Amino acid sequence: MVCMNMNIQSPDELLPEEELPPVGPKTAMVSVIGRPSVGKSTFLNTASGEKISIVSSVPQTTRNAIRGIVNTSLGQLVFVDTPGLHESDKKLNIRLTQIAADQMKDSDAILYIIDATRDHGSEEEMIASMTKPYIDKLVIAINKTEDPRANPSLAREFVQTAFANFPASRIVEMSAKDDVNVNDVLKALYELAPEAPHLYPEEFYTDQEVDFRIAEIIRGQAINRLEQELPHAIYVRVEDMKMEKSNLLKVRASLCVERESQKGIVIGKGASMIKTIRVESIKECRKIFPYRVDIDLQVKVDKNWRQKDVTLNRLLK
Repeated sequence: MVCMNMNIQSPDELLPEEELPPVGPKTAMVSVIGRPSVGKSTFLNTASGEKISIVSSVPQTTRNAIRGIVNTSLGQLVFVDTPGLHESDKKLNIRLTQIAADQMKDSDAILYIIDATRDHGSEEEMIASMTKPYIDKLVIAINKTEDPRANPSLAREFVQTAFANFPASRIVEMSAKDDVNVNDVLKALYELAPEAPHLYPEEFYTDQEVDFRIAEIIRGQAINRLEQELPHAIYVRVEDMKMEKSNLLKVRASLCVERESQKGIVIGKGASMIKTIRVESIKECRKIFPYRVDIDLQVKVDKNWRQKDVTLNRLLK
C-alpha cells in the first residue's frame, strides 16, 4: 500500500506568508476526554477549523487517539480526541479505555468535556476518578449549552463535588456545535501550556495519514446510515492506494463486518446502501484533499473481529 502524508490544506486555501499571523511561543499536547457522545469530536473539528474526527449520535465512534492541531497568536495546541469512556468488560472497550488513560498520562494538559444535558452517574464518576491524579493540568468544559435540556449548574455541582476547590477559571460553559466559548476553552488550555518548540508546521491541522483519513471518512458515512449495533461491528481497511497522473488518487477499500448476515444490510437492496456510502465518501474526500479521490468499496466479513487481538492491534494503534 502506498502511504502518503497529506496533512495540510490546499495551497490555494492558505494566505500569503506575509499575511499569516505569527504563532505564539507556547506548545501543548492536550488529551480530550469524556463519556461517549459528549461532543469531543465536535469540539476538535470546531477548534481546528477542519473535519478531523467522526461526529455521530452513535456512542464510541472514535476508536483511535486522533490529533487535531490549533495554531493561534498564543501558540500551538495539539489535541488528541480519545475514545468515549464508559463502563464495560468487552475487550474492545477495555482497549479504548486504555488508549485514553495512556494519552492523559503523556499530555501537557487535559480537556475534560461534560455533557450538560445528561445526569452524572457512575460513568462520570469513573472518568473524574481517572483524571484526579492530573488535576493540575485539567480544564473542564461543560458542553451542549445550546440545548434546551442543558443544566450547566448541575454539571458545576458535580465538578465541585468530584474536584474540591477546583479553580473556577478552568471551568468553561460552551457549545462546541455553535462555536460558543470555544476560544475561552483554548485560552484556559494555553494558560497551562509551557513555552516550547512547536511540534508541527503552522499550516498543519492534523497529522493523520491519508489512508487513515479516508478509512475514517468511509466509516463515518457508514455508521451514520446504519442502525442499532451494526455501527460497532464495522471497520474499514484501505487495501491499496495509487496516485494516477497528478490529480487522481485511486483507493481500494473494504468495509468489514463481523457476520455474514450483516453483509446484506451494509450492501442494501440493489446495492443501494454501499453505493450511497461510496458516493458520499468520495464527495467528502474531495472537500478535504487538493486532488480528486475515487474509491472502489467492497463489503467483507471478518468473523468476530472485535475479539481478535491481531485486528484490534492494527486498528487501535
